[in-house]
Amino acid sequence: MSAFYTIVARFYDAENRDKTDDLALYSRLASAHTGDILDIGCGTGRVLLHLAQEGHRVFGIDNDARMLARLEGKLQRLPQLREKVSYVQADVMTYEYERRFRLVLLTYNALMHFREQERQISLLQRLRCWLADGGALVIDLPNAGPVFASEDTDTLALERTFLDDESGHLVMLQSLSVLDRSTQELRVDWIYDEIDGDGLVKRHLAPHQLRYFFLPELRLLLERCGFTIMNVCGDTEDGPYLADSERMIVYAAGS
Repeated sequence: MSAFYTIVARFYDAENRDKTDDLALYSRLASAHTGDILDIGCGTGRVLLHLAQEGHRVFGIDNDARMLARLEGKLQRLPQLREKVSYVQADVMTYEYERRFRLVLLTYNALMHFREQERQISLLQRLRCWLADGGALVIDLPNAGPVFASEDTDTLALERTFLDDESGHLVMLQSLSVLDRSTQELRVDWIYDEIDGDGLVKRHLAPHQLRYFFLPELRLLLERCGFTIMNVCGDTEDGPYLADSERMIVYAAGS
């Protein structure tokens, strides 16, 4: 989805090892919409492999070779999943699927990578063409309201520390964020400080740009592209979407 992932691919699984809160949600959805599943921006397979392990047929698309190399490494260690998993390195904006999917997933913040309105519309129109009758599109985004209501800060924030799976080195992840409320865009400089056994620090800088969405705007985009919003939840346990909800999880069907 962006050059950012090429930089952070080696850290991605270790950094997100504890990101499991949404997996039960996708399990429920997959059971309710039996059939092929499409994971947009599948990356190293966090969601894709979870669903495959539960017996679902899952297709993934991602444009980052290093992220997909990590997915391939996992499949080599889990050969029993080969028949359940297909993935392609490609640009979702140009790739053509001939099949239709019962479930199309834009998991954790994936839509935020599409910052220009023309690309948003083009993407959603493509997803509408790939969605089977009776299927569902699921979009998981942060709730923009609390973010936009918070005070700006220019301080460097320590996000987390973790151990790199390959080297065993300690990694300190910090961030410096700038939010442009006029464009709804967030610029984040992610700083990965990798500390080896001798205490030497190697710094990896990974700039990232994302775009926030508000619900009325997203509703119009989806309607423009042939979708109808069926439900909006504020967390991965189907809690109500409220002004202070952490997430904005949108369920849409073809209209």
